[in-house]
Amino acid sequence: MQYNFDECPDRRGTESVKWDLYPGTLPLWVADMDFTAAPAILEALRKRVEHGVFGYELVPDDYFLSIGKWFSRRHGWEGIGRENIIPTTGVIAAYSAAIKAMTVPGDKVLVQTPVYNAFFPAIRNNKCVQLDCPLRYDGSRYIVDWDLFEEKTKEAKVFLLCNPHNPAGRVWTREELLLMAEICRRNGVFIISDEIHCELTYPGHDYTPFATLPQEYVRNSVSCISPTKAFNIAGIQIANLFASTPELYAKMDRAINDIECCDVNVFGVTALKAAYNESEDWLDQLRSYLYHNARAVACFLEDEMPQINVLPLEGTYLMWLDCRAALHKGEALEGFSARLGEHLRKTVGLTLSDGSIYGAAGEGFMRLNIACPRTRLLDGLERLKKGLETY
Repeated sequence: MQYNFDECPDRRGTESVKWDLYPGTLPLWVADMDFTAAPAILEALRKRVEHGVFGYELVPDDYFLSIGKWFSRRHGWEGIGRENIIPTTGVIAAYSAAIKAMTVPGDKVLVQTPVYNAFFPAIRNNKCVQLDCPLRYDGSRYIVDWDLFEEKTKEAKVFLLCNPHNPAGRVWTREELLLMAEICRRNGVFIISDEIHCELTYPGHDYTPFATLPQEYVRNSVSCISPTKAFNIAGIQIANLFASTPELYAKMDRAINDIECCDVNVFGVTALKAAYNESEDWLDQLRSYLYHNARAVACFLEDEMPQINVLPLEGTYLMWLDCRAALHKGEALEGFSARLGEHLRKTVGLTLSDGSIYGAAGEGFMRLNIACPRTRLLDGLERLKKGLETY
């Protein structure tokens, strides 16, 4: 079956964070897609609604079987089952619980900035200290500064990993993950891997589940997974925390219960099974569409705005734009992303994500969400061009 990603519903006036927080603008910011969910998911949810009763529900065995089969088939990750998966309300809840389980107040949690901004309150809310290890930007992509990473792990208790990385768009290679894992093991640092973007990778860049590394590293980690980002069902809120040993499972289960996010909703269970069991072809066509969207962005910027450097997109549907060439002579870099973002909203009606919210290392950058029909994306790029001309 062919799916049409060139058309999508009008989301304005639907209480959409993306569309209704900044009314009157074209929103290419927050990380959800404008596409309708896969037909199999819609049909499964329709049948569940028709049942008419939405009481408390057990998580059935076939839920765990669906997860196990999906990750085995797609990613070579074997051995996932009820004994090592803890369902929860979302990936943020999962890694927040994992931080709680593995730290005490005052411990330092290492992050690779610029990084997903929801990492920061999760660290603060657990009364821990954020420890930044900025990625090194070489003008074309981000890489790990291994000497700095080694130095920082000597201070940290936990490393909160983003795999694939948001907003830099990196898909960490197996070799990079192995080196991170070994440095953390050597320095006694526990790893929590947020892998919510794992399905959204592009040719030449394969996702490596952290849990497929050698067992001495997997035992020193947990992984947070969810279908919500790839299948555009974030509002349904369902995720899973993977713990490889009974001891880790017990710690994580206790923490999930402590923060009261141990019960999942009935629609989340239904949607996950329909996504993993019946929507693989939809996902593959989506990835192809997003890949060509990314190419369209790169070509447009090269032809029309060569001063804006866009990083090659390896994974996610979020492109990272280096806008520092738009700085005026003598203008301070600090606050530039926010000023540019406000200018774009007011003058051309375009909303992007301010790069500085992902840490100080993101100042001067903007994040662009390309998960929308191509005509809408090109409209956004034309607005960006016009906005930069008048900044």
